[in-house]
Amino acid sequence: MDAFRTPARTRSRLYVPLAVFACSAALLAGCSSGSSPTRSTKSAKDGTTTQAAAPVAAGDLQDDYLKVIKDVLPSVVQIQASSDLGSGVVYDDKGHIVTNAHVVGDEKTFKVTTANSEDEQTATLVYAYPEQDLAVVKLDKVPDGLKAASFGDSSKVEVGQIVLAMGSPLGLSSSVTQGIVSATGRTVSEGSSDGGTGATIANMVQTSAAINPGNSGGALVDLDGKVIGIPTLAASDPNLGGGTAPGIGFAIPASMVTKVADQIIQDGRVTDSGRAALGVTGRTVVDADYRAAGVAVVEVKDGGGADRAGIAPGDIITGLGDTAITTITSLSEALAADKPGDRTTVTYTRNGTEKTVGVTLGEQ
Repeated sequence: MDAFRTPARTRSRLYVPLAVFACSAALLAGCSSGSSPTRSTKSAKDGTTTQAAAPVAAGDLQDDYLKVIKDVLPSVVQIQASSDLGSGVVYDDKGHIVTNAHVVGDEKTFKVTTANSEDEQTATLVYAYPEQDLAVVKLDKVPDGLKAASFGDSSKVEVGQIVLAMGSPLGLSSSVTQGIVSATGRTVSEGSSDGGTGATIANMVQTSAAINPGNSGGALVDLDGKVIGIPTLAASDPNLGGGTAPGIGFAIPASMVTKVADQIIQDGRVTDSGRAALGVTGRTVVDADYRAAGVAVVEVKDGGGADRAGIAPGDIITGLGDTAITTITSLSEALAADKPGDRTTVTYTRNGTEKTVGVTLGEQ
């Protein structure tokens, strides 16, 4: 396998501004280097000998890494579109592979390279769900030895937990990076100008494991060998001209991945997104000082929450519940915290008059 074969363009990182995240204390875990520690003994006054507890040997942690990599890496594949590259995770023994929607883009057929073979396989899109930046493709022919990954319970992911990111960063297939879970429950909005879907995704896992272009759609794995997320994007630092902020990456939690993938495989589409919707199409508007001041309603979906509440095209939405709304992104992020069927309020202005109405949210 040629580890340095690089396609024309790697697809991965949609970058989100670092400035949107609140600073929090980091939990750091380290291990000492050098020879394995030895047990020491101490004589007591009564002549007995006590033995001090030995710290965990560095070699034991290394063995854990090696076992996880051996178990999971064969389930991580490289996905090649006509000009873009990303990663994917084998979902079942029927050849279904889950990846990011921005990896597949608008294309329907792909070339897939597995970790244990240099032979390219062909695959066809089953369905892409850009709203959650997830997609499923299916191998046209299932090769011998294809191994499905095991997905973990996202609710049990903890800050400080050691994780490994597996994928094809910059076209370097079967690459592994290491880090920790830095935070959970992040709501992140992707960019769309750099090839992303523009989705706002809730409950993402933040990690310090390196996420680079080509990692998208790969696996974020715990030391039990369970996939706990699909690496999707890395943060950018506006103070560095939009360059990647090292050690700040995000993964879609496994619970959402399995929920979406199961529906796609069974029904050919997503039938229950679990994502709240107001039922409007809007755009950001600015005030006289050119500052973002709300979301102008362009279109209202018939029968949606906004329609039933009397919201109409031309209204300017400035609040959802207790959250001030200044941009279409802030509206998406506020909705990401809600569920279909939730009751909330919408504050808006119409012809210069502010109004507040109750709304029952629908489903996206």
